[in-house]
Amino acid sequence: MTLEQTCTPIKSCSIKPARRRGEINSSSFTSSENPIMAVTIQPGRYERSEFQTGLCDTCDDCGTCCYGFLCYPCLGCSIASDMGECCLCGLGMPIRSVYRTKYNIEGSMCSDFMTAMFCPLCATCQLKRDIDRRKEQGIF
Repeated sequence: MTLEQTCTPIKSCSIKPARRRGEINSSSFTSSENPIMAVTIQPGRYERSEFQTGLCDTCDDCGTCCYGFLCYPCLGCSIASDMGECCLCGLGMPIRSVYRTKYNIEGSMCSDFMTAMFCPLCATCQLKRDIDRRKEQGIF
């Protein structure tokens, strides 16, 4: 993608001082002829990707899965802490959507909701495994 594809030229405006305090009229605004490039599409920080482990890859990290099975709220609190959120925010669809958006992971809010609703333990363990892998890779 080139600069011309992501930027559109706009004209800048300058404001002339009004004659009296608080007075604004149409002749106070002029446009200059020098266009300024405005970014209309922000480049993503991360390439589009998938979660690094599957939803049911429990054997990839048995410790995380046991932790989630034995103390599910504790695992959620750990995820929230990793993401700098309140401990109550570590479980469910919202934290999954925030994480997926932050790291440009494919999916939708609907898929996040369905995953968190029908497979909450698997979804939470998958999220924690992904956070741990990104920490190991230095991209968290």
